[in-house]
Amino acid sequence: MAMKIQAAGIDMSVARSGTGMPLVLVHGFPLDGRMWANQLQAFAGLHDVIVPDLRSAGGSGVTAGEVTMERYADDLAALLDALEVREPIVLCGLSMGGYIALAFWHRHRARLKGLVLTDTRATADAPEAAAGRRATADKVEREGSAELVEQMLPKLLSTTTQAKHPDVVDEVRSMMLAQPAEGVAAAARGLARRNDWTHELKNIELPTLVMVGAEDAITTPADMQGMASAIAGSTYVELPGAGHLPPMETPQAFDAELTKFLRRFE
Repeated sequence: MAMKIQAAGIDMSVARSGTGMPLVLVHGFPLDGRMWANQLQAFAGLHDVIVPDLRSAGGSGVTAGEVTMERYADDLAALLDALEVREPIVLCGLSMGGYIALAFWHRHRARLKGLVLTDTRATADAPEAAAGRRATADKVEREGSAELVEQMLPKLLSTTTQAKHPDVVDEVRSMMLAQPAEGVAAAARGLARRNDWTHELKNIELPTLVMVGAEDAITTPADMQGMASAIAGSTYVELPGAGHLPPMETPQAFDAELTKFLRRFE
């Protein structure tokens, strides 16, 4: 059950379960913390699992205009303060959550014990892609996000998921449609402005797990192999049958790999 916490000047909705080393799970775009429902349950036996709805998503307060990755990262730090989490965390971010994880590493690295980067990238948008995001943001504000959802959905999920798991397809669609249009637009504009972290990856000295769905068409295995090779000592894993959302598409395989990674901190 999610609770509301006042942090960073807004009401943040956060689900929290378990005790032990803090594990923070950061969702992608345009989703909310419900995408981590399997992991919230699976890891609560050994960890203090913290799953926020980011600013302008899910049950959290909405900020119109633009929300940068740095602002999201600072929101997470403020949330940890509000929850009185003092010890270093393992931070797991998917897609946009991965961009936020990299910004958090840059701004709050003393609060980190480990990183999990899944189905994400270190590069910034090319100019034409950034312009496309800004145009999408304007359209979502005018017309709502239904068209964006139907365009994105086939790209987010593997052909395997779409063929064999219609329940997951419906769950993802429903979650995307539930997001406030202003929040979707603000996040899209923030994504268009995100930093290029490619040349910073060599400076990550934390234990890092890099995971990707083998059928991910957005951040491909080749993209993520390149990221992993740039982070010294990182672990790279491909998850068969998954697209851009392995925690929902192949939760057992995702959880098994995350479990192996987390054991190094015991």
